[in-house]
Amino acid sequence: GAASAAHQTSATLFASRVTFVGKFLFKAMEKRIELERGKNDPAKIKKLFLDNSQSTTSIAGLLDEFVNLTVLSMNNVGLTSLKGFPRLPNLVKLKLSDNRISSGLEILLGCPNLVHLDLSGNRITELSDMEPLQNLTNLKNLDLYNCDVTAADGYREKVFDMLQNLEVLDGYNKLDEESDGGSYEADEVADEDEEEFSDEDDDYRGDKRKRDVADVGDKEDYED
Repeated sequence: GAASAAHQTSATLFASRVTFVGKFLFKAMEKRIELERGKNDPAKIKKLFLDNSQSTTSIAGLLDEFVNLTVLSMNNVGLTSLKGFPRLPNLVKLKLSDNRISSGLEILLGCPNLVHLDLSGNRITELSDMEPLQNLTNLKNLDLYNCDVTAADGYREKVFDMLQNLEVLDGYNKLDEESDGGSYEADEVADEDEEEFSDEDDDYRGDKRKRDVADVGDKEDYED
């Protein structure tokens, strides 16, 4: 009677609180993405870094516009699931360390060009959880450091057997030699060395060129 009703009320209040907190965190991540994006067109952004925001358990609907991302970093943001992860056909590097992901890796098949996947510090416990990654034929570098699965018997051999194209696991190659991450890492460093400009910078340079041309014209008129 009364005890049951009180229990029901308590459960309802708890569920409402969880829903409220979930919506609050979702909004917080939306704001973080908006801040990182600035005034740029999401479809033109190649790299997005959202680390350490601890602001969401799900990313459903948050990144759908960022269709041309090549690098996405969401370390330590509170993810418990990959549900709703968008299809990112150009994504090459995905960093999801220190979240609470335990399964559902098949969702990443929407990222067929993925080369580097960091899942270190998550809650992956079974080798079978990684079977979907067999279909990511471009995957070369996988990090599962600090996941319980790394304690499984024959862990390294079994993962390399399962993922035939894998070259580096937890920072070491098949010969147990420490790796710098492979060719993609070198390419990425080279890319980061190049100066990147936003659309506003492009507009500024365009306006400056126009002014320079106008100045030259004025000088020629003056000299005549």
